[in-house]
Amino acid sequence: MSFSSDVQAITKAGDQTVVLGVGRARIRQIQIVTTNSGTGSVVVKDGAGGTTVLTMTLPTAAASVHSINIPADGILCVNDPQLVLGDGITQVTVFYA
Repeated sequence: MSFSSDVQAITKAGDQTVVLGVGRARIRQIQIVTTNSGTGSVVVKDGAGGTTVLTMTLPTAAASVHSINIPADGILCVNDPQLVLGDGITQVTVFYA
């Protein structure tokens, strides 16, 4: 059995703008923890201030966990991915290769 790449994960606190610090990455899944208030938004950019490659809005009526699976080979960020997290997000884990 051969593997195309090794998947890794990084977790960041919510309500901020963060650069993942992983360099070029192919995002495979994002797990998001929301609170029971605020804006449940997640924007992924290709590099700090780069092109938006994914925008999601999640419900924040109750604290919950959302797993977003990216189909096929995921989303390629040639530059170090940046996440802009709304104030309704407490934590985000990004699985990437």
